[in-house]
Amino acid sequence: MNFRGALEREWSPCGTLSNAQLADLERHYLSLLRWNRSLNLTRIQKLEDSIRLHYCESLYLGLSLPSGTLRIADIGSGGGFPGIPIAVIRPECSLTLIEAHRRKAVFLREAAASLANVRVVERRAEEVSEQFDWIVARAVAPKQVLSMGLAPAIAILTSLRELGNMPPPQEVRPIPWGVQRVIAMFHVELRDIKNARESC
Repeated sequence: MNFRGALEREWSPCGTLSNAQLADLERHYLSLLRWNRSLNLTRIQKLEDSIRLHYCESLYLGLSLPSGTLRIADIGSGGGFPGIPIAVIRPECSLTLIEAHRRKAVFLREAAASLANVRVVERRAEEVSEQFDWIVARAVAPKQVLSMGLAPAIAILTSLRELGNMPPPQEVRPIPWGVQRVIAMFHVELRDIKNARESC
């Protein structure tokens, strides 16, 4: 089965994707495959696993965020997850992909070139001074993400096992693709983070 067919089948319990959205996601997938030959963007090789763990999880996170126009930052975006699928399913939102690794940032610029609501920032998240409505992340140290003070709300794609190593989230949403995968949602007081930084 090809990428579009596999994605449509897996995503169908949650809704439908337009032809334009499927084309954007397929374009990203093909770029990911090409770049992954020389740059370690993902260890997941099977199409079905990539669909579930990369695309469906990221799309589901996008729909789990509040409605309306949001400024969202994806910390340590790497291969573009969860940021690029979120940008596709939430075109009213602006996505900033923050990636310190130069070659990964180059990949992200190419992969997101057709998405008007995406920009790439090539620097460490700790060096970013902008404020966002939401931070999203995956495969990034949760405590580090929670302490950055870039947004008052944070959503982290993680596993139940990793959840035990985090501060208690305000909400945990199970992800339909596997009983061990969840979205952990946090709300942080930016004032408290700023005060803690100033006292160091």
